[in-house]
Amino acid sequence: MTDPIALGVRTPRHSLPLLYPGQAQKEVFVNEALARLDALAQPVITSTLSAPPATHAAGDTFLVADPASAEWTGQEGSLAISQDTHWEFQVPYEGMRIFDREQETIRIWRGGWSLSPPIPDPAGGTVVDDEARGAIATLLESLRALGILPAN
Repeated sequence: MTDPIALGVRTPRHSLPLLYPGQAQKEVFVNEALARLDALAQPVITSTLSAPPATHAAGDTFLVADPASAEWTGQEGSLAISQDTHWEFQVPYEGMRIFDREQETIRIWRGGWSLSPPIPDPAGGTVVDDEARGAIATLLESLRALGILPAN
């Protein structure tokens, strides 16, 4: 795929290029939109990095860490999507979810990428009921942090 063409006519959420009447080379715009949709439909990130990896394949997606450097400078918090010859960046929006392969968990954007705290196994306590209540409370807190359950 060639370098992306900069146009102001894009969709508001995923910045997909829109066609306009009489446009030449429509396939360039449609292919760019399809490549972006391919990466953003149920997005999965490989890992969190502050600079592009030395090797990557088309479609590999990374969460850009702070402080970003090299080609990723100024893209902190965005998703960096490899298009083989260049990087496309997706700015997150409220409620966006990604699966993080490195952490083996779901992240959700709420003004920043949240990462659910690990849920400890019940341990200690002299009364089983107290131990179970603590474990359940931690589990519910983690599910709320991921947006799976609504906040209280």
